[in-house]
Amino acid sequence: MPPSSLRVVYAFAREMYPKNSDVFIQYGTAGFRTKANLLEHVVYRMGLLAVIRSRVKNGRTVGMMITASHNLEPDNGVKLVDPDGEMLEESWEEIATRLANVSDNDLESTTAEIIKQVNADMSLKASVFIGMDTRYTSPRLAAAAANGVIALKGTPKEFGIVTTPMLHFFVKCRNDNRYGTPTEEGYYDKIVGAFKAFCQKLPVFGDYNTTLYVDGANGVGGKKLNIIKKSLDGELDLHLFNLGGNGGKLNLNCGADFVKVSQSPPAGAELAPLQRAAALDGDGDRIVYYYIDHNNEMQLLDGDRIATLLAGYIAELLRACGASHINIGLVQTAYANGASTKYITEHLKVPVSCVKTGVKHLHRAAQAFDIGVYFEANGHGTVLYSDRAHADIRSIARDGVNVIVRSDPEQRAAAQLLCHVADMTNQTVGDAVSDLLLAEAALRARGLHVARWARAYRDLPCRQLKLLVEDRNVISTTDAERKCTSPEGLQTKIDELVAKYNSGRAFVRPSGTEDIVRVYAEADTRTAADTLAAEVAQAVFDLAGGRGERPVLPA
Repeated sequence: MPPSSLRVVYAFAREMYPKNSDVFIQYGTAGFRTKANLLEHVVYRMGLLAVIRSRVKNGRTVGMMITASHNLEPDNGVKLVDPDGEMLEESWEEIATRLANVSDNDLESTTAEIIKQVNADMSLKASVFIGMDTRYTSPRLAAAAANGVIALKGTPKEFGIVTTPMLHFFVKCRNDNRYGTPTEEGYYDKIVGAFKAFCQKLPVFGDYNTTLYVDGANGVGGKKLNIIKKSLDGELDLHLFNLGGNGGKLNLNCGADFVKVSQSPPAGAELAPLQRAAALDGDGDRIVYYYIDHNNEMQLLDGDRIATLLAGYIAELLRACGASHINIGLVQTAYANGASTKYITEHLKVPVSCVKTGVKHLHRAAQAFDIGVYFEANGHGTVLYSDRAHADIRSIARDGVNVIVRSDPEQRAAAQLLCHVADMTNQTVGDAVSDLLLAEAALRARGLHVARWARAYRDLPCRQLKLLVEDRNVISTTDAERKCTSPEGLQTKIDELVAKYNSGRAFVRPSGTEDIVRVYAEADTRTAADTLAAEVAQAVFDLAGGRGERPVLPA
């Protein structure tokens, strides 16, 4: 672009999307996320960056998603999606942060520096897909994103209200048409179609029933499930609530994060004892299951439970189809309950890797396996299949020829089921809708009632807390965030506190987006876990510059 054109771009930015705040905002684990009124200039600039990224990738399509995921409605955010449907390459996070925070006067020179730094050919075409969640601020921010794309002569395509995983799917399909069709209908055809094909091969049996109650978090995931339920042909009986009507607020006292952290049912849940239920988050990339037991207490089946269910069933199918040469592994974070890790390694006999919190870390680690299952305890995760795994499984399913020996009809049948499982998986990112269908397929195949699923192992009681601090960067961690290296003395204090409790474990980690420190603790009883969490929070408050109210120890 000629310099005169660029001057118009930056004049437009100063006029329409000025930087009116000195608040520093950082591209974190899931992009930028803060109060919506601080984001217009950031989103416009990310439109510029998306065009540069597309050109660095030889004109392949990249994505921009306007969402703050499980945060409450006043917040919003933006994240970029790379051409393979994955999160933005980590080395570009610093570039995004720099561009978002420069002054209006320095925007032109900084953009030019970035173009030179990444060696972008600005003569290439650039394509950017844009999606948004249901927040009232999302349309305005999506418009800012599109204007940023247009300003650098890129081509935006706006999909309107879609789940975050749908946008990842569209980007992947646009750049690799073997994966699917980059439309909402294409998403339903592939993922929901695979679920229905799977169900047609396996009639309902055992203790499994097709009734499932789903909390939509008053967000986009519930709206999309409302469309999907009409095409399920009775294979799954969805009862949806918290769909955004009757004044329901996004993620307020509902949704996957609320259920996981509060360990209580969402608002609007009216469940009979032992009725299976699930909760999505606001943008549809997380899911947890739960039920009410005969003592009227909620029992949670979180991302760890979903991961063990899927890993166990996929491993079973691999054995059944004679594909033992295909290796499977499971990836967790420090938030995974200690009981789940023990169950996976000792009972399922599946290798486990532990990595830092954040989808990008889990996704990368899962790619080391032929089939990699990854889930955060919060319910965000998926399953990845290598090219070799895809090819070998489809070969067995299609013509009965294994790379080792010729398969028999039972092996072919198992391989065909595994093909459907792979097709109903959104392999680009965690997807609550896809994961719901995967979990239901595994439960159906095993004839499992929700209570029997829960009895596979007993979770250690745990507690999560959030603590405001002056600067989250004073907290540094190592060993997949399980140990603190700064501030000095904090890890020693945590070790002393943990040693007082049976089966005690605790760690702290800084938020990727806010000046918040997250505290996790588990122990052999609920009271012990609650007390340990509060004591660790107190140590963080004292040693890491806590602000606001001091932590309160349980009575």
